[in-house]
Amino acid sequence: MPKLKSKKALVKRIKLTKGGKVTRRKTGQNHYNSKETGKEGRAKRGDVRLFRADEKNVLKALSV
Repeated sequence: MPKLKSKKALVKRIKLTKGGKVTRRKTGQNHYNSKETGKEGRAKRGDVRLFRADEKNVLKALSV
Protein backbone atom coordinates (compact mmCIF):
# COMPACT_ATOMS: atom_id res chain seq x y z
CA MET A 1 0.00 0.00 0.00
CA PRO A 2 1.44 3.44 -0.91
CA LYS A 3 2.11 6.20 1.59
CA LEU A 4 -0.77 8.55 2.35
CA LYS A 5 -0.34 12.16 1.28
CA SER A 6 -0.35 15.02 3.77
CA LYS A 7 -3.07 17.69 3.51
CA LYS A 8 -1.38 20.30 1.30
CA ALA A 9 -3.99 23.02 1.94
CA LEU A 10 -3.29 22.72 5.65
CA VAL A 11 0.48 22.70 5.18
CA LYS A 12 0.30 26.07 3.38
CA ARG A 13 -1.64 27.73 6.21
CA ILE A 14 0.37 26.72 9.26
CA LYS A 15 3.93 26.55 10.52
CA LEU A 16 5.38 24.20 13.11
CA THR A 17 7.76 25.70 15.63
CA LYS A 18 10.81 23.94 16.96
CA GLY A 19 9.02 23.20 20.22
CA GLY A 20 6.13 21.52 18.40
CA LYS A 21 3.65 24.40 18.56
CA VAL A 22 1.43 25.18 15.58
CA THR A 23 1.17 28.80 14.45
CA ARG A 24 -1.12 30.46 11.91
CA ARG A 25 -1.57 33.89 10.36
CA LYS A 26 -3.81 36.42 12.11
CA THR A 27 -7.19 36.87 10.46
CA GLY A 28 -8.58 40.03 8.88
CA GLN A 29 -5.47 41.22 7.04
CA ASN A 30 -6.74 41.34 3.48
CA HIS A 31 -8.78 44.53 3.15
CA TYR A 32 -10.43 47.39 5.09
CA ASN A 33 -7.19 47.92 6.97
CA SER A 34 -6.88 51.67 6.39
CA LYS A 35 -9.59 52.31 8.99
CA GLU A 36 -7.63 50.54 11.71
CA THR A 37 -5.40 52.15 14.25
CA GLY A 38 -1.66 51.53 14.03
CA LYS A 39 -1.85 49.38 17.12
CA GLU A 40 -4.36 47.02 15.48
CA GLY A 41 -2.32 46.83 12.28
CA ARG A 42 0.88 45.98 14.14
CA ALA A 43 -0.91 43.35 16.19
CA LYS A 44 -2.05 41.58 13.02
CA ARG A 45 1.47 41.20 11.66
CA GLY A 46 2.50 38.51 14.12
CA ASP A 47 1.51 34.89 14.00
CA VAL A 48 -0.86 33.32 16.50
CA ARG A 49 -0.70 29.94 18.16
CA LEU A 50 -3.52 27.51 17.47
CA PHE A 51 -5.61 26.23 20.35
CA ARG A 52 -4.21 23.05 21.86
CA ALA A 53 -7.27 21.01 20.88
CA ASP A 54 -6.89 22.15 17.27
CA GLU A 55 -3.14 21.51 17.35
CA LYS A 56 -3.76 17.85 18.04
CA ASN A 57 -6.06 17.54 15.03
CA VAL A 58 -3.64 19.44 12.79
CA LEU A 59 -0.67 17.29 13.74
CA LYS A 60 -2.78 14.21 13.13
CA ALA A 61 -3.74 15.46 9.65
CA LEU A 62 -0.12 16.23 8.79
CA SER A 63 1.12 12.80 9.77
CA VAL A 64 -1.52 11.09 7.61
